[in-house]
Amino acid sequence: MALTFVNIFLSLLIYDLLFTPQFLYGTETNRQFHPSSIVTSPDEQAEKIIRSLNSFSQNNTVIVNDNSSVVGASRLAERRFKFLFLPLSSPFPQNSHHHVGYYALPNTKGARMFYFFFESRNNNNDDPVVLWLSGGPGGSSSIALFYENGPFLITEHRTLISNDYGWDKISNIIYVDQPTGTGFSYTTDNSDIRHDLTAVSNDLYHFLQEFFKKRSELSQKDFFITGQSYAGHYVPALASRIQQGKKAKEGIPIRLKGIAIGNGHTNPGIQYPSIPRYARGRSLINQSEYLRIEKDLIPQCISSTKDCDTGIDNACHTAYINCNDIVQAIRDATGDLNFYDTRIQRIGTSNFDYTNMVAFLNMQSVKTALGVGDITFVAWSSTVFGQMIGEYMKNLDVKIPPLLKDEIKVLIYAGEYDLICNWIGNLDWVTEMEWDGKKKFGTAPVNLFFVDGAKAGSLTSYGDLAFIKVFNSSHMVPTDQPKVAYHMIERWMKGELK
Repeated sequence: MALTFVNIFLSLLIYDLLFTPQFLYGTETNRQFHPSSIVTSPDEQAEKIIRSLNSFSQNNTVIVNDNSSVVGASRLAERRFKFLFLPLSSPFPQNSHHHVGYYALPNTKGARMFYFFFESRNNNNDDPVVLWLSGGPGGSSSIALFYENGPFLITEHRTLISNDYGWDKISNIIYVDQPTGTGFSYTTDNSDIRHDLTAVSNDLYHFLQEFFKKRSELSQKDFFITGQSYAGHYVPALASRIQQGKKAKEGIPIRLKGIAIGNGHTNPGIQYPSIPRYARGRSLINQSEYLRIEKDLIPQCISSTKDCDTGIDNACHTAYINCNDIVQAIRDATGDLNFYDTRIQRIGTSNFDYTNMVAFLNMQSVKTALGVGDITFVAWSSTVFGQMIGEYMKNLDVKIPPLLKDEIKVLIYAGEYDLICNWIGNLDWVTEMEWDGKKKFGTAPVNLFFVDGAKAGSLTSYGDLAFIKVFNSSHMVPTDQPKVAYHMIERWMKGELK
């Protein structure tokens, strides 16, 4: 089988995107699904998808000839920033400090990792350090910063308003553009573009070492890694790398206390087969369509993901093709349904519209304030996605049991209306994951989760593992339910998630 636009669409799930091929479908009782049939490269497919999202920059290259204006003498060059051109009512409390920086990655020819850092808005000495990672691969963490849980949110007028539920109220939070080539991160040499999670995790680990070296007072605080979508791969991989470094007494010991993944893409071999079950349960497809997918597409998806995890040559690319045929079949049946929020249809050709953020971050006044030189901001990088495609179908839940054994808290949460990274598939892999508490987690009661007396979700937990299905939410829980996400993450970090 060969790749189609929809194949890439699912792969870009963590881009929070959607997709635009022409679909063939008939009546409710006689709709057809079409396995993939168009051969193109991952880079070409990713580029077409991102163009369809109106998020494709005219300069999508991650290679720059010279950006000396952002390169400092120190390996980590950081500065405070403030958007002075915004109205006086803009949300920059005097008692908070906002920072941006570039980190010169070791073992590269010219890679620079960009990040935002926001000190706790409440100046609370007990507030932990939180790292947020967006997905993709190739999606900028600015998506979360400006649309989900940052200290401010972008408006339709491309200005900023205060976010009452910004996670900087309860933490010192870092947003990183990674891997190299994502967002404002860049390199001067193509050989620096990452191809695997080992290299990605090493880059993040080295960044954190330099960050805590610069801010030694923060190195004594509890540390949590959070993220969504393809961060279901990033987060366990980085957490494992941190624990490895700690046990080897490598550098500054990072006080990792927990990881949280929202609507994650973590175990594809379990999650892809859940997609038609979710679709049928919500009557998005009919029984005949469901049975055809179960018979013709699910077995080859499961088989090829197992081959991928055993390391068979090219198996991961085959799994990527086979499993995305499931998504193609559902797309054929549902037309313009928004796969990231199944309550609504797509508007035009996009599930989400981030054009205001892209335009804002490419304003010269903003670039000057951030000190990024002439870099063109790109919300999603097709180059990064294409280079990381070999990692997409691997199972990363195998990194989590050792974390639980080390008493690292794990929170998996999922908005109930997301199809692609749906709550059923996430609960399935959490329940099937092999760890010491597997049996007791599997028999643990499902309790209602309340926020300010209102039903906000359902909670299953045992020991240090918790799963929350978030009501009235889709792929991006902090966007749909900011208050719920805020209280959920606060209580989880404090060990009060009951």
